[in-house]
Amino acid sequence: MATTTSSFEKTFILGGDFKINRLGYGAMRITGQGIWGPPSDKKECIRVLKRAVELGVNFIDTADSYGPFVSEELIAEALVPYPADLVIGTKGGLLRTGPNEWPVDSSPAHLTQALEGSLKRLKLQRIDLYQLHRIDPKVPAEKSFEVLQKAQQDGKIKHIGLSEVSVQDIQLAQQFFEVVSVQNMYSVDNRKWEAELEYTREHNIAFIPWFPLGGGNVKGEEALKRVANKHDATIHQVALSWLLHHSPNILLIPGTSSVKHLEENMKTANIQLSEDDMDVLNSLGEL
Repeated sequence: MATTTSSFEKTFILGGDFKINRLGYGAMRITGQGIWGPPSDKKECIRVLKRAVELGVNFIDTADSYGPFVSEELIAEALVPYPADLVIGTKGGLLRTGPNEWPVDSSPAHLTQALEGSLKRLKLQRIDLYQLHRIDPKVPAEKSFEVLQKAQQDGKIKHIGLSEVSVQDIQLAQQFFEVVSVQNMYSVDNRKWEAELEYTREHNIAFIPWFPLGGGNVKGEEALKRVANKHDATIHQVALSWLLHHSPNILLIPGTSSVKHLEENMKTANIQLSEDDMDVLNSLGEL
């Protein structure tokens, strides 16, 4: 008896007006070790960005803290003039004091400076999606939200998103602006933010999982490998495919500094997991 295929939508409408291919690109890895400084192979990173667009990517996620500044600068160098349908999402709210060091600063002064810097580096008059990288425990969240609200009113930001937030955080932010995206850690074997995923799905908010491959779970990797073998795919492709199948509001932003790896990631969109495959992978959330 044939197994039924669990299909998925290939696109998502972000903020009511941007039709996004759900398999996008995360530009954190086009930097140096520790997400610090320039990449070891700048030419390859430029090729990755150009190739991503050629392969149909129309959503690129970055942040001023990647490098810092390096990722945004390379995106502009590689892709200006931008394709008409390309949406670039960037983030502000983190400082960089060294490799793998990420102090939070979402004070009004820093967010204002960060946004202006991103506009300049990306060579944009308006950022289509600006995301608060972290709510700052030292600053009332309302103060950070007010800065983003005003920037949106001033036309410097089209849409606003949040990162690493709870449902309560989202609801508070919605008193200041429409939240169109939430970027939280999430993967096939890490469902800590399941309630937030459900909330965003119900409210047609994009959910952008970071660290989407998970890892470190032996039983989980064994299950992924079994499914991957059935589809002549890698476990990474299957982990990404599960996310596409799992919820229609999930936007994927796998990152890489290699054209070969990029092309491998993009083939994920062609994998059709069966309902049996989904049952196996869904069970990993219980481990």
